[in-house]
Amino acid sequence: MARFHSSKGLRTISEWTVKRFCFICAAVSIVTTIGIIFVLVSQSIPFFRTVSPVDFFTGTDWSPTPEPGKFGVIPLIYGTVMITIGAGLIAVPLGLLSAIFLSEYAPSWLRNFLKPALELLAGIPTVVFGYFGLFFVTPLLRHVIPAIQSSNALSGAIVVGIMILPLVSSLCEDAISAVPRSLREGAYGLGATKMEVTTKIVIPGALSGVMASFILALSRALGETMAVTLAAGSNPILTFNPAKAIETMTAYIVSTSKGDAGVGTVRYNSIFAVGFTLFVFTMMMNMIALRLVKKFRQVYS
Repeated sequence: MARFHSSKGLRTISEWTVKRFCFICAAVSIVTTIGIIFVLVSQSIPFFRTVSPVDFFTGTDWSPTPEPGKFGVIPLIYGTVMITIGAGLIAVPLGLLSAIFLSEYAPSWLRNFLKPALELLAGIPTVVFGYFGLFFVTPLLRHVIPAIQSSNALSGAIVVGIMILPLVSSLCEDAISAVPRSLREGAYGLGATKMEVTTKIVIPGALSGVMASFILALSRALGETMAVTLAAGSNPILTFNPAKAIETMTAYIVSTSKGDAGVGTVRYNSIFAVGFTLFVFTMMMNMIALRLVKKFRQVYS
């Protein structure tokens, strides 16, 4: 009896310890997020005391130097969205198709080889991807577009698309594999083909996870820094020509943070204003992902 009470007490202490540890981890995440928001807002306030928020969010001219400079953030937002959409056009279809192949068509030995090999791309440093775009992708594109600039939006979009491809593929494959096999077997029993089962049963059944993977991958592309800084350039202009250099919000933050801007200047404070704008965009993308997951979620017994 004493041994029973002793083991019961140890189990209670273990459960209490695990519960408190999980609470601490959750609290650290929340406090970190609150701290980031506080820093961005508090450091952005001095900037908006000098630059009107209306001019900042509606202006189309971004030229921080010479003083006092012009701070219309539209070119930076445009460059960021351009890279994000271009990367999505590459990563979303390729990632979804590769996930369908890995989950529905590939034999187990091939899937066990291809999936880890594909996910290795996620471990490559982003600066390597940047130089890959600068010295490999752009020279290849020059054979097709001779007038393309050394740093250009097209190369940046391709590089970022390759970067987020493993994220799309892995999350989609997990969502597709979670669809119960009984649904597939029921469709086969009704005479459906492999293609019909995949397109009409499996993909709709995994739609919430697939949509969430798309949004999360695009959020990842939205905040990419070094790859777009090297591959896409630092030219804050509004252009529909992907062969020209552009500048994203993250690229501006990197270039300005190198020490050229003095602490307390308008240009220095603009880093936090741009960072806050990027944070709002990313938060909106994550909220959209959560709503899509709730809307299309399938519950299986």
